[in-house]
Amino acid sequence: MRVILLALCLLASLPARACDLALALAVDISGSVDPTEYEIQMQGLANAMRDGVVAEALVRAEAAVLLVQWTGTSRQEVTIPWTRVRSYQDAEDLAQRIETAPRRWRNFSTAIGDALAFVVDQWPDAPLCKRRIIDVSGDGSSNEGRAPLSMHPELAALGIAVNALAIEESEIDLTAYFWENLIRGEGAFVVTANTFEDYPDRIRMKLIREVTAQISCGPPECWPRNVSDAPQPVDLARR
Repeated sequence: MRVILLALCLLASLPARACDLALALAVDISGSVDPTEYEIQMQGLANAMRDGVVAEALVRAEAAVLLVQWTGTSRQEVTIPWTRVRSYQDAEDLAQRIETAPRRWRNFSTAIGDALAFVVDQWPDAPLCKRRIIDVSGDGSSNEGRAPLSMHPELAALGIAVNALAIEESEIDLTAYFWENLIRGEGAFVVTANTFEDYPDRIRMKLIREVTAQISCGPPECWPRNVSDAPQPVDLARR
């Protein structure tokens, strides 16, 4: 019944202008993430939005972007509601909102399945987009709440893919866990950051792979696999 109601809401929420991509960014703020690591995540994500390749792809897709902070069961919050990116100024405005977003919680567990369920509940507020992606970043496996795999049927029914960024600073097998328990959808993938210091480069690579794949690249074999393979940053001030 939950899936049917959500599907009806999605069909009813026709936008003024169609978009190619609805991208939900789900950021881990569980107790294992200290204040410095939180800042690295948010600043890295903001800088990735400013990257010329990412910004251009978002603008061309007329993308809608959502930012959610999540930790334990019943602790998820919309930090930035669905926001359209139709210009480079929109991308810059979004980056500024991300880098100044305050942290909502500290010292709680990791409930990835509950985070997915919360993000799915936000989808009726999104414009009707061709592609629907949840981008999860985290530094630990789920240890509370519903199992991430239990969300896969609902995600599949709604046509939502899930990709992930595994920060393996404290859990070295996290990438394998995300491959087996979290991601879903055609072409779904996991990017690994060995430490939080690696996060900025890896989230940039991940976003390039997500937002440009169907616009300018095509089949998965041409997507960038490593940071060195990805297009280099473009200075938006010159545009």
